Amino acid sequence: MKKEEIIKQIRTKKSFLCVGLDTDISKIPKFLLSYDDPIFEFNKRIIDATKDLCVAYKPNIAFYESMGAKGWTSLEKTIKYIPKNIFTIADAKRGDIGNTAKKYAETFFSTYNFDSITVAPYMGDDSVTPFLEYSNKWTIILGLTSNKGSNSFQNLVLENGSKLYKEVLSVSSSWGNTDNTMFVVGATKAQDLKEIRKIIPNHFLLIPGIGVQGGDLEEVIKNGLNSDIGVLINSSRGIIYAGDDEKFAEKARLKAEIIQQQMAKYL
Repeated sequence: MKKEEIIKQIRTKKSFLCVGLDTDISKIPKFLLSYDDPIFEFNKRIIDATKDLCVAYKPNIAFYESMGAKGWTSLEKTIKYIPKNIFTIADAKRGDIGNTAKKYAETFFSTYNFDSITVAPYMGDDSVTPFLEYSNKWTIILGLTSNKGSNSFQNLVLENGSKLYKEVLSVSSSWGNTDNTMFVVGATKAQDLKEIRKIIPNHFLLIPGIGVQGGDLEEVIKNGLNSDIGVLINSSRGIIYAGDDEKFAEKARLKAEIIQQQMAKYL
């Protein structure tokens, strides 16, 4: 999907919401367990309820591959069900070199036809460039994350006085361009977004962590938007697990609508 198409969807829907499909079979409503494919049935209903309110869906691959072949089948059906004009993100956080990276790229861009994939840049440019070889596909590089352990490395101060995550952003932004590369910045790091925008002013940012993880939507918007909007803000558990009965999809829609309406004020 081209950058212009993403921006058009944002402007049309007055939304830059990404819905995370972190579908855990132990958390979905129990009545769905009677279906042949409970995971897909859950995802299908969430998609039907939210597709006019969001511009992206982000399945977290761990929740699917942990179920073996059955989980991969649910994932494939889910990706095929998502409308073609909605951006898809494989939240896989892959990071390896050589032929391994090429095969990861082939898996998610060719076999499953995702629009994008999250990757870890720790092993350097040759672990990322195989993903950048695909036209109209996006590589989303981990920049500054929300988890507690992020301080172990990401905020280390280097000899030049810069923090490690800033060096990662600066160097890795040259591997691709603003038409094929995005960066992950956790919503709980909203106070750092002004500095991040000085390093990568024109790249799209994928920002997870509002809602359950405690990120503040308004603060993220205030510090992270650029002239193209330039952000996809993800909410997973806060939307998809809003209800646990037969009206779970309607309750998910209400949660998504609240977020979309907040976003609409800036569009």
